[in-house]
Amino acid sequence: MAKQDYYEILEVERTASVEEISSAYRKAALKYHPDRNPGDEEAVAKFKLAAEAFEILGNPEKREIYDRYGHAGLDQQGAGGGFQDINDIFSSFGDIFGDTVFGSFFGGGGRRSRVQPGGDVRCTVTLDLHEVARGVTREIKYRRREVCSACHGSGAKSGTEPETCRYCGGSGRIQQSAGFFAMQTMCPKCKGRGKTIAEPCPECRGVGLVSKEVVREIRIPAGVDSGTRLRMQGEGDQSPTGGPNGDCYIFIQVKPHPLFHRDGQNLVCQVPIGYAQAALGAQIEVPTLDGPEKIKIPAGTQNGDVIRLRGRGMPTPRRNMAGDLLIAVYIEVPKKLRPEHEKLLRQLAEIEGGSTLPEQASFCSKLKSWVQDFFGKPNPE
Repeated sequence: MAKQDYYEILEVERTASVEEISSAYRKAALKYHPDRNPGDEEAVAKFKLAAEAFEILGNPEKREIYDRYGHAGLDQQGAGGGFQDINDIFSSFGDIFGDTVFGSFFGGGGRRSRVQPGGDVRCTVTLDLHEVARGVTREIKYRRREVCSACHGSGAKSGTEPETCRYCGGSGRIQQSAGFFAMQTMCPKCKGRGKTIAEPCPECRGVGLVSKEVVREIRIPAGVDSGTRLRMQGEGDQSPTGGPNGDCYIFIQVKPHPLFHRDGQNLVCQVPIGYAQAALGAQIEVPTLDGPEKIKIPAGTQNGDVIRLRGRGMPTPRRNMAGDLLIAVYIEVPKKLRPEHEKLLRQLAEIEGGSTLPEQASFCSKLKSWVQDFFGKPNPE
């Protein structure tokens, strides 16, 4: 089944700002919130769709991928949206509403006490063009935060335990009233954890996590380009509260090549040829990803002509197809001539002086007409 357009789900224009998208999501979430629509599965489905749309359109990187390539681009980059559990939505996006909406406003149905997932991490992998063309398995090293072995994630010094926050009573939130309205906010004392630490762990300084280097292997598919992002699910920071690990995002950087430059999945190579080769035709050797190869230059080749070698460019990730290799020829005119070359070229110039090439004839005709029109006009007084 085709997926619905995210802009249509939130009822915003494709040029909508981040603020407009956030506002539209707030409106949709309030309308279809499960607490407002008890037992209505259709409302729950729309609530999830609105959250999925906001997850993509509210993220500049994911929105750019979606705007350029649609749902297929998000799936290809591993950046697709979607929530199976409504609690995941509350955990991910409840903060943009403030606790009023997903907390006390709906009777506490949204901001349930639950474990928090670990944070995401990132690293960069640099490849050359030949590695990109064939795909490669790389060993990567990066740092992530893991649960402190000294305090087992509690953040408290060995032999001690975190204490229930006296300021909020362990809820992690405090309630403030103003007339008829009540609003819950994060406890400033415990930062929402509901616990305070009298004696922090000396290893992690009370955080519950320590930084460690991790070594992993990743298979990079053929055809990726600079800026491509790959995801290793569950390889990010660990959660000190027992939640799922975050993800590790690998950003691809491709080194420039001395002979080829990339145009999408096509490769372009500029090859110089001489005047005689262009006029008479020739067989020349050109580079390809598989090594040198001879191609035929047709007689009468013009400066800037392109010879296309189909299927010899970059492969398309996860598809059994490839771009083309474009040989763009340009005629190189020597700056210094040997005497015998100059003599032959002067003879050629004398021969060409009695004839006009088609492009020259067309240009001369246009030039003559322009001169007559220009000088035939009366001078303005």
